[in-house]
Amino acid sequence: MSKAPFQVENDEAARVTRAWVLHPDIKSDPNRRLADHGLAEAISLARALPELEVVGGEVVPLKTVRAGMLFGSGKIDDIKETLHEQEIELVLVDGPVSPVQQRNLEKAWGVKLLDRTGLILEIFSDRAATREGVLQVEMAALSYQRTRLVRAWTHLERQRGGLGFVGGPGETQIEADRRAIDEQLVRLRRQLDKVVKTRALHRAARAKVPYPIVALVGYTNAGKSTLFNRLTGAEVMAKDMLFATLDPTMRRVQLPDGPEVILSDTVGFISDLPTELVASFRATLEEVLAADVICHVRDISHPETEEQARDVRDILTSLGVEEERPSFEVWNKLDLLDEEAADAMRARADRDDVVFAISALTGTGVTPLLDAITTQIQGAKRQADLHLSYADGKKRAWLFDHELVEAEQQTEDGFDITVRWTVQQEAQFERL
Repeated sequence: MSKAPFQVENDEAARVTRAWVLHPDIKSDPNRRLADHGLAEAISLARALPELEVVGGEVVPLKTVRAGMLFGSGKIDDIKETLHEQEIELVLVDGPVSPVQQRNLEKAWGVKLLDRTGLILEIFSDRAATREGVLQVEMAALSYQRTRLVRAWTHLERQRGGLGFVGGPGETQIEADRRAIDEQLVRLRRQLDKVVKTRALHRAARAKVPYPIVALVGYTNAGKSTLFNRLTGAEVMAKDMLFATLDPTMRRVQLPDGPEVILSDTVGFISDLPTELVASFRATLEEVLAADVICHVRDISHPETEEQARDVRDILTSLGVEEERPSFEVWNKLDLLDEEAADAMRARADRDDVVFAISALTGTGVTPLLDAITTQIQGAKRQADLHLSYADGKKRAWLFDHELVEAEQQTEDGFDITVRWTVQQEAQFERL
């Protein structure tokens, strides 16, 4: 069978691997989701890797999972025929595949196979930009490989650094036993500990300058980075792509009529996020643990928005974020709904003080959200009447510097001033 369309003319040209996506639709799975949307998400994940050409995919209905082969023998033969016809080199299974199942299916089909965890790890490896992110991905990948010790296929060429799951030159294959992997994990943990200590010092430095932290969290591709860019004027990568953002980004932002805050854009969550990644990325997500306010950004136009929200809440709980932490739900992507559906979402959001329907792309609804964040951080403002003598020039200047003065009238012995402030600001004033 000819492979001419996939040959490269020189060593520098990127080699594309033809991939096929399978979404097992397991009838007995209590957490089963809409099969078509599961397949679409898996294809989006695969397309996030530039060296993969996703030729197509299919949903595979399963009553039960076969221990040795995952699929039944008839379905395995059908899929093999499709893979042959499409000249597929890599099969991506949207779900867990045991080492035994992987080995048997690769032998039956004559192609390399990658499960959902391996694919997500490969994407994270491709996106990690900071030293911390790279270390965390390497640790997660080693933990994953430790359970299977599957040799990567060296005949599939590779033109970028990565984890070795897709296979190829330029990357030392992990062929050692579990003891060697454990030794490497120990070394990586030591390096990561140094990075984590540095981040802790940075957090301690920020704590001395009391900037509250507002963390954006949410399912991948919910629009967190688009909202982050709108609020900060930054140019964080924001694309219609799963895991477009991996390493956390922080910017200082002046809230309208409010304080300065640190806004943090975090990695997107996803259903069935590999446990290795949840553990390894705990340090990255410490900004969420330290946040004064959490904004849970949701793609309200997605048909499985409720299931995605549940996944995010489950991961936050596993990280140790308590339910009592001040938080808002941000129903994003109103611009993708028709007018009637968007109005219905706004009406629902208006009935809940912690829910805001917005479009980060157009800016619709963002101002009320910022007002709510300001109120949450500062507390409710109230009006007060003060009298300052001429000798209280320092206090009067402080009120004006913090833009708290509503009205002022000069008297014979000083100033009558009307202010609007929070309990926190009043306490600061009393300490002057």
